Amino acid sequence: MTTVNERTIAEELRRMADEARPVDARAYAARATARPAHRRHLSWTLAAAALVAGIAVAIPLNGDQMTARVAGPPPRELPRNTPEQLKAVRDCMPAGGPSVNTNPNWRDPAHGTVTDFRVLAEYRDKNGFTALVGSTKGFVLCTPSKETPDPPVFTYWGNKAPGNLVGFSGKLSVDIYAVHYWSGQGKSHDNYVNVIAGRVAPDVRRVTIGWSGGRRTDAVVSNGFFIVRTPTKSVPVKNGLNGPQSAIDTPPATVTAYDAAGRIAGRHRNVRFDWRGPGSLG
Repeated sequence: MTTVNERTIAEELRRMADEARPVDARAYAARATARPAHRRHLSWTLAAAALVAGIAVAIPLNGDQMTARVAGPPPRELPRNTPEQLKAVRDCMPAGGPSVNTNPNWRDPAHGTVTDFRVLAEYRDKNGFTALVGSTKGFVLCTPSKETPDPPVFTYWGNKAPGNLVGFSGKLSVDIYAVHYWSGQGKSHDNYVNVIAGRVAPDVRRVTIGWSGGRRTDAVVSNGFFIVRTPTKSVPVKNGLNGPQSAIDTPPATVTAYDAAGRIAGRHRNVRFDWRGPGSLG
């Protein structure tokens, strides 16, 4: 009975890693069939090589090779937080993690903790900033405010558990359209901003938001993510039972992504307030 030489397998894997080039699975399969006495040894090596190459390999008893491409891309590696960004994440989630709804202390352990989240993109203006802070499962929006900051409400990537960071079709995914409050100086109560954020493919270089009414804003694009915020205000609405009413202005938007040559790579029209990605009822 042939035994598995684990030391030889380990040496083979190290050699493959040092070569730093794609693994030729066919060559390894040929070696396996050419040396039957060491078939078990090489089948282990071939399987390990396949993991490095991103291919699932099976060798049946007759020596024929069958390959199947692994379904789905690997999870995207999130950027590391700088010390300042880590502090910002902790300040955003003082309860230790994101919240389930508007109650900042109501948490779900499945959503993760502060250490799982990274600052992915942030938009700064003269009144402050809003950051898209995410993990491999989902994200929150953080807008620092001295007066009752908005809670870090968690949303799964794709608006569906367990969350798929890289699972969006095309070049552009609009993941959220929300309103946040920032505390400013003076007596104005219209300290609100419309915020739109999401993901883009690696070749996207620019994202613009066209608001109904003709306004246009450039988003910040960073690490395959984008975010934009723009001031908004209260507008009158139809009278209710208690007299005149007002609401925050949240006009529909068109989000457009462009590649390095300035060509349109993707576009989402009629994105409305409370949008939460694919399947959103916003």
